[in-house]
Amino acid sequence: MPRHHKKSSAPGGSQRQLRVGETVRHAIADILAQGSVHDPELEGHIITVPEVRMSPDLKLATIYVMPLGGRDTEVVIAALERNKKFLRGEIARRVNLKFSPDVRFRADDRFDEAERIEKLLRTPAVQKDLAPNSPDSEE
Repeated sequence: MPRHHKKSSAPGGSQRQLRVGETVRHAIADILAQGSVHDPELEGHIITVPEVRMSPDLKLATIYVMPLGGRDTEVVIAALERNKKFLRGEIARRVNLKFSPDVRFRADDRFDEAERIEKLLRTPAVQKDLAPNSPDSEE
């Protein structure tokens, strides 16, 4: 009897993907916090790693990073891409997996999206709708 595998409908993937992603996130955050990567363009930056998404086969890790203050994002990502081989080796040493995942770095745009929504909420039209005693709400 064949087994049918259901695709996970969870937004972040399966429980295993989430667990491994979190473990890789901790490892990469420790590596960056300790200053193990010797790159002059990374030395002046404090880098936040808010999320790591793993592929279903756990062979690809997409690491979302954000430099403190959001400045020089492209420079930081380029520096991390240059040091990808070293970082992959460090992750392999710190995380016990059958295969060391390939890594790719992306800018985390969550903060930009939250700021965009915050600006929308502050617009006069939305404030008028949210006001408790607006003239339009009287019936």
